[in-house]
Amino acid sequence: MAEKQNKGVVAHDHWQHIYGATAEDEVSWFQAHPSASLRLVAATGLGPEARIVDVGGGASRFVDALLDAGYRQVTVLDLAEAALDKAKRRLGPRASAVTWVRADVASLSPSVAFDLWHDRALFHFMTQPEDRAAYLVTMNRVLRPGGQAIIATFSLAGPERCSGLPVRRYEPESLASELGPAFRLVESAREEHRTPAGAVQGFQYSRFLRS
Repeated sequence: MAEKQNKGVVAHDHWQHIYGATAEDEVSWFQAHPSASLRLVAATGLGPEARIVDVGGGASRFVDALLDAGYRQVTVLDLAEAALDKAKRRLGPRASAVTWVRADVASLSPSVAFDLWHDRALFHFMTQPEDRAAYLVTMNRVLRPGGQAIIATFSLAGPERCSGLPVRRYEPESLASELGPAFRLVESAREEHRTPAGAVQGFQYSRFLRS
C-alpha cells in the first residue's frame, strides 16, 4: 500500500510541476478546439442532460466546448490541482456549472453513473498492467450499461514518450482488446496533432459502447 501511495505522490508532483511551470497553450497536448472529440461526442447521440466525465481533463478546453454545446452535467477529473485551477480561471463564472474532482482515476466514485467517459491521452500513460486494470475497474464501475466511452491515445505512428514519461501506443483494435468484451468498438478516427512547438503526433480516437 505504501508503494502505491508513493507512486501516486510522484505522479501528482510530476503533473503538478508540468502545469505549474508551463503555460496552458504551451503543453504539447494543447488544442484550441478539440474537434475530433466533439465529432465523436455528437455521434453518441447523447443530449444536453447526459452525464459526461472527462478523465485526465487537466486544463483542456474540452470542458469549454461541452458547455458551449449545451451540456449541463460535466465532470472533470485530474490528478493535478494546478491543471484544474487553470481551467477554472479560464471559465470564470461558468466554472461553477462543472463538477471538479482532484483525484487519481482509480479513486473516482460518483453518486450517479455516467453516460459518457471521455479520455484524451490519459490511458496511454498506463504502462503497467496493474494501472490499466485499476483504470478499467473504475470505468466499468462508473459508466452505466449502454453508456459510451471515447478514448484517444497515441497511435503506433505517435511518439514513445510524452512529458518525460513512457507511453503505450495503440491502434483501435488493440485498444478494444485491452478494454475487453464489455466494450464494443463502434468507430475510430485518426488525428495528426500538431503541438505548439510544431511537432506532429499521431493519435487514434476510438468510440466504444458498453454492454
